Amino acid sequence: MSHFAKIDSNNIVTEVIVAEQDFINSGAVGDSFLWIQTSYNNAFGKRFGGVGHTYDKTLGAFIAPKPYPSWVLDAELIWGAPVVYPADAGEFEYTWDEDTTAWVEVV
Repeated sequence: MSHFAKIDSNNIVTEVIVAEQDFINSGAVGDSFLWIQTSYNNAFGKRFGGVGHTYDKTLGAFIAPKPYPSWVLDAELIWGAPVVYPADAGEFEYTWDEDTTAWVEVV
């Protein structure tokens, strides 16, 4: 059995099911071209395609929703803050503040 992510007309994942390829191809769950195989070990789609993720057909990859407007997508297709996480993170806890686009210590 494999995981398949159903994408809508905007390439957004709306549903994920576990099924056999033959079942997807049968049309029992709609047009088979709307179902993209995905996997937790990233063997298909480069990242697991969860509900709300976008499928980029050019990259053949699922991309998680952007957590903050200022964040950027890296070469590994992972969103990251535009500012490096503080070096003393082992001693203190930080949270992202989108208004200041900075890491703020949790008090």
